[in-house]
Amino acid sequence: MSADPTVVFKTLGDPTQCAIFERLSRDGELTAHALTAPSGVSQPAVTKHLSALKLAGLVRDRRHRRETLYRAEPTGLAPLIGGMSVFANFWHDRFNRLEDFLKRTKRSGALSRKHRDRGMADEERL
Repeated sequence: MSADPTVVFKTLGDPTQCAIFERLSRDGELTAHALTAPSGVSQPAVTKHLSALKLAGLVRDRRHRRETLYRAEPTGLAPLIGGMSVFANFWHDRFNRLEDFLKRTKRSGALSRKHRDRGMADEERL
């Protein structure tokens, strides 16, 4: 299993590999032949995509009689969680800073309006 989130992102960035991973996640164990039929992709191409998914730690296989069964390996997504937490922390910090800025702006804007409205009232009295 790969511990490199870049490999997992790159592997799932391929639309065919992502579709195969989703199908295995949804339908359970399948042969390369079963994956080939609805995909419109040749069996050698599906086998090549399955190899890439295996190298990324996203798919496991096992022999059953004369066939190889493939299944999704959900733990292969673990490197993404660590990688995404970096982005989550980054955006959480940015949104907190934006919220603070907006609160300060709102307060100063309210004061500005108060002074502006007061100034208008003073002018009306003249």
